[in-house]
Amino acid sequence: MTIIEALFLGLIQGITEFIPVSSSGHLAIIENLLNIKDVSGLPFAAAVHLATLIAVFAALRREVKKLFIEICRGIYDITENFRIYRHNRHEKDARRYKRIVSNNYRKLFLLLIVSAVPTVIEGYLLENAAIFAGNSLFTPAVGMLITGIILLVADFFPRGRKIPKDVSYSAAFVIGVLQGLTVFPGVSRLGITLAVCLAYGFQKKFAIKYTLLLAIPVFIGAFILECTQLPSIPMTWGLLGCYVLGAAAAGIAGYFCIGKMMKVLQNKKFYGFSVYCFIIGGVTAVGSILFS
Repeated sequence: MTIIEALFLGLIQGITEFIPVSSSGHLAIIENLLNIKDVSGLPFAAAVHLATLIAVFAALRREVKKLFIEICRGIYDITENFRIYRHNRHEKDARRYKRIVSNNYRKLFLLLIVSAVPTVIEGYLLENAAIFAGNSLFTPAVGMLITGIILLVADFFPRGRKIPKDVSYSAAFVIGVLQGLTVFPGVSRLGITLAVCLAYGFQKKFAIKYTLLLAIPVFIGAFILECTQLPSIPMTWGLLGCYVLGAAAAGIAGYFCIGKMMKVLQNKKFYGFSVYCFIIGGVTAVGSILFS
């Protein structure tokens, strides 16, 4: 892997990760066309996922901070309930317990957990199949076409009004299961998850934030999995520089892309992204057939 390749792949990852056009599909297509897959691909993927994780934390720092505060308060309330239970049992009293899920941020945290669990499990189980699928042009092309269809359909969903307090845990679980299938290249995690949220009647602004926040456990899981499977390759200063520069490109591009796309996705339809996926997927599918 050269510095130019690392910067190019990092930039593509950072931009396409946070728009509904599939970053994995773009990377699979580019890597197959330019034949730049090598043994350094896995540690590079780990570095890039770490960078995009940092980008999400930075771009959504207010939401993450509020979630963290409410998690700490929730833990405190749980410990207080244990104390109340012991008091009531010992003193034959009837003190009221504190309500644990007392606001939207606490409910949001639980919803994210419920969605993240099936996604991470599926990602682990389907990892080898996804890697195999990414070794050809045809599979990511089909994934892009599927993404285009789903985005096109999503434009016809009625505008929802649900915020965390209105969302069921079963809906969060289904969202997580369907998001887990986006491990295959070409199927956009952001696009599919956002479409499913809208189908469940999420308020569009909340659906976007939920989808982006749900990227945090996904990136953490991907980073840990990739770190546990790192090949024993000799590390050189040049290779280390490629990882750092590629990750920096992904992180910086991702940070600016998140803020921009939150406004674009909230105010516009998905038609343009759908057409883009159809064009890239169609051209790639035809090319894979003609030149196979």
